[in-house]
Amino acid sequence: MRHYHTGFATSSGFAKIATLIVIALVAIVFLVFSFRSTTADKSEPYLPVVTHYADMAFAIYSDSLTLAVELQKAVDQLLEDPTASTLAKAQQVWLAARIPYGQSEVYRFSNANVDEWEGRVNAWPLDEGLIDYVSSSYGSTVGNQFGLANVIADSDNYPTINATLLRDQLHEAGSEEANVATGYHAIEFLLWGQDLNQQATDKGLRPASDYLTGDACTHGNCERRRTYLRVVTEMLVEDLQLMVDDWDSAKTGNYREALLSEEPSVGLRRMLRGMGEMSLGELASERMLVGLAAHDQEEEHSCFSDSTHTDVLENARGVRNIYRGEYQRIDGTLLSGPSISSLVVTHSEPLDGQLNAALDSSLAAAMAIVDKASSTTAPEHYDQLLSANNPAGNALVKATINALVAQTDIIQQVSVTLGINSLEVDPGTCFNADGSDNGQCNL
Repeated sequence: MRHYHTGFATSSGFAKIATLIVIALVAIVFLVFSFRSTTADKSEPYLPVVTHYADMAFAIYSDSLTLAVELQKAVDQLLEDPTASTLAKAQQVWLAARIPYGQSEVYRFSNANVDEWEGRVNAWPLDEGLIDYVSSSYGSTVGNQFGLANVIADSDNYPTINATLLRDQLHEAGSEEANVATGYHAIEFLLWGQDLNQQATDKGLRPASDYLTGDACTHGNCERRRTYLRVVTEMLVEDLQLMVDDWDSAKTGNYREALLSEEPSVGLRRMLRGMGEMSLGELASERMLVGLAAHDQEEEHSCFSDSTHTDVLENARGVRNIYRGEYQRIDGTLLSGPSISSLVVTHSEPLDGQLNAALDSSLAAAMAIVDKASSTTAPEHYDQLLSANNPAGNALVKATINALVAQTDIIQQVSVTLGINSLEVDPGTCFNADGSDNGQCNL
């Protein structure tokens, strides 16, 4: 199941363009990491590394849950007293909550429990017309019969807004992935509203009065909008609790227990594959290069809040975390332990240095995008950087893509050095004759 932006009706074409541009920019072989097992004794040094990987997952998801609970409190305050101030507070907590969660996404690509769950909490893009009112100029995904359902306004067809409706009936309704009814980005839309890009620096401009009751309500249906926001925020907290439980060392029969019962080399392979796929197939290709190739402002992860720069940075940081075995918790403490780096340095100190340097370079390139968005003189958000008329902005995005692709090549070298089999795929075999993705390259 694909949960991320790949464009709309022409997504496979953009993916093909994206692949060709990456090849032209860096001329590096694209990689897909395999899960073929190698025999390893449980006592080998891989086990502490994999165990710490699970410890880090528990910490990251626990921090994500803590901030989701804070978000729930801020939403309750907004609904109790809808003002510009309480709306801004809820928005700020949402932005803070995305920081640890962004660092967790590297776990998705090699852990089935995360991949199967992730669509409920982080799916995008979403046809926001499914949820609430939109601009008359809004165009939903081609052929999406629910793209303008406006559930909040439609009490006839959807009389009761609750978790059952959102998760079981609306989320991916009609087998359309753009029908996103739950998760961070549904909440984001309800807090910010559409980003209509009337001004280059605009983000969503939803007024707090959309949550007032009685005659003061703007855009109608405020009671149902209030209910939707409350329910979807509660669902996010519940979903994150499930993931915390799945990595909790104090519980039995969960995913953590299953992971640590595998051969340690399999766990190490999961770590390396997650790093490689997050770096290349997801972040460099689908999340960044697709939008750059199309010069499409809508091709950004957190489009309503214009905070995609944070997504890019924290996704890149998440990859580095796994290699170094380090995660800085939201209380400022550093969780550190046995790492892939500590394994590699015993085989090849220069190779360890190369990957550490590459990871630092990709993070620095992503930080340059963040610095541009937060500039006090001439801020430019991620959607502005994608414009065909912004060569300097394009260059910032390209630099990050280049760095991510370069680090993926070294991740493969690390994999081979540690005795983990890898599968190299010729990019020319990724597409069918009609240009559609044949599924062989996972791009």
